[in-house]
Amino acid sequence: MKFMKLGSSPDTFQDDGNEVSIVATELVSDVTVRIGTTRFYLHKFPLLSKCARFQKMIPTTGDENIEIHIHDIPGGAKAFEICAKFCYGMIVTLNAYNVIAARCAAEYLEMHETVDKGNLIYKVDVFLGSSIFRSWKDSIIVLGTTKAHLPWSEDLKLVSHCIDSIASKASTDTSKVEWSYSYNRKKLPTENGLDLEWNGVKKQQFVPHDWWVEDLADLDIDSYKQVITAIKTKGMVPKDVIGEAIKAYTYKKLPSLSKVSMVHGDAKVRAMLVTITCLLPSEKGSVSCSFLLKLLKATNLLKCGELCRKELMKRIGRQLDEASVSDLLIPTVDGETTVYDIDMILSIVEEFVRQDSKNAQKHNGGEVDGHVQAPSASTIKVAKVVDGYLAEVAKDPNTPILKFIHLAETMSVHSRPVHDGLYRAIDMYLKEHPSMGKSDKKKLCSLMDCKKLSPDACAHAVQNERLPLRTVVQVLYHEQTRASAAVTIRADSICVGSYESSRSGATTNTEDEWDGVMAVEDLSLSTKTTTKLDDAAKSHCKATKGGSGGATPKKAAHGKTTAVSTGKGQSGERSSSDSSDSAILQKLELPKRTPSRSMKPAAA
Repeated sequence: MKFMKLGSSPDTFQDDGNEVSIVATELVSDVTVRIGTTRFYLHKFPLLSKCARFQKMIPTTGDENIEIHIHDIPGGAKAFEICAKFCYGMIVTLNAYNVIAARCAAEYLEMHETVDKGNLIYKVDVFLGSSIFRSWKDSIIVLGTTKAHLPWSEDLKLVSHCIDSIASKASTDTSKVEWSYSYNRKKLPTENGLDLEWNGVKKQQFVPHDWWVEDLADLDIDSYKQVITAIKTKGMVPKDVIGEAIKAYTYKKLPSLSKVSMVHGDAKVRAMLVTITCLLPSEKGSVSCSFLLKLLKATNLLKCGELCRKELMKRIGRQLDEASVSDLLIPTVDGETTVYDIDMILSIVEEFVRQDSKNAQKHNGGEVDGHVQAPSASTIKVAKVVDGYLAEVAKDPNTPILKFIHLAETMSVHSRPVHDGLYRAIDMYLKEHPSMGKSDKKKLCSLMDCKKLSPDACAHAVQNERLPLRTVVQVLYHEQTRASAAVTIRADSICVGSYESSRSGATTNTEDEWDGVMAVEDLSLSTKTTTKLDDAAKSHCKATKGGSGGATPKKAAHGKTTAVSTGKGQSGERSSSDSSDSAILQKLELPKRTPSRSMKPAAA
């Protein structure tokens, strides 16, 4: 830390412990200065020789003792004591912690060069310009002390000088950073006493781009805002570094933000969150989506205002593909029936879709040769996250079906190459809402495209008691079509070998496995799927025949067996399903486990 000593005479100020300061001298005190509860017994001549303000207050004639009351001197009694000692020529030490108070008090007492050459104001200004403002850490310390001396420190341009000094150093090229700084409690090699030269060659020291972040985190929010604004104005620091600085500052000032939820907060915290939101760089990716969602969660819980909330939602929408399901689980405020704020997430997803559509139109107009353009990687990621979020909110019995459907429909059909995640969310919703009506079930299941289910998901769906019969029929039909196509392709590509040897036994996943283990990413294509569908479909037909009073399979004209669905083995809802579902199921051919005609062994 830089410091400066003024004066040469010994310090003869004596404090009696009762807030009384007396100058130990042979001369009797002839002026008493009272500042608050502290009294200074001084002499006229030293004060009059340096302070123009005292020249106006103290008469030059008369021997009577004069008492002066001062109530508004910046820095109070301690700052006045520095000025008084300087008037007596006593030794005074100035440093980063007291120099602003001394400068403001000297201005109050009018200790200018016109009164006496080499006066206190001149000496303090020289010290600030030659030492303090050239030091990185001293500039930060001084800026922190200016707030206690407003408006004097601002009127004297001390605040602006500090901010410019800090911003200039933060914007300096890292190759020119030679001063000490705090960075994860690690110091530059020179500060650790290490030799930077090896075999006579000076080694280049590495300085990270965010070397200044940690030191600025000690500032109050108002000073921090001024510094970050100045750094932005200079335009030399990358936006992601500024974003990282704001993130580090936020976590230091609001450590509870990094936890699951912010429990409480006051007006000061709310004001800080609003300021932090306004400071965030506007460029996409300057801060992580996870951090933005944490800010949104805090501002929502603390009710920081609609403008702040909308600004965060807009920023999140631009980079929603970076979010995880856990990031989106924002709890509702008091008075809401649902556990999580679905409306807020819906607005964010809509913002993403809106911006994604604009980007698509800019590049290719949204369509190529009359065909819908393939979804981008970010769109597919967001659809996957939305499906995971739907699976979480589906566990809440109070989640309205219309909100569930609306959120699912926000992402286009083409954004989901595979519908396993959506099926899992739908199945979870059906499980948590067992009393749902038939029409609502059909609406819910209509969100899902059975052709986009993986074989493993199809095998689970055909045995899912919670699904409407129509949905099961669609799954069976599309899976049989896919299995038949696969058999044909296999028959054309394999010339030797037994068809049966390529098949292995497997069983479909139980309901507990699906709910507890199989997440969206766990549903993968299986080489054993055809066998699974065979077993699942036969089990489904056996269940439907169980209570039919002896119903038997019918023989079709071409000699193959088809399944007759009576639905009595299912719930009452299934037994009352449309006759068209049963008709489709009756016509549905089950995949057979026999080799194709082209693969039969040649006749002996």
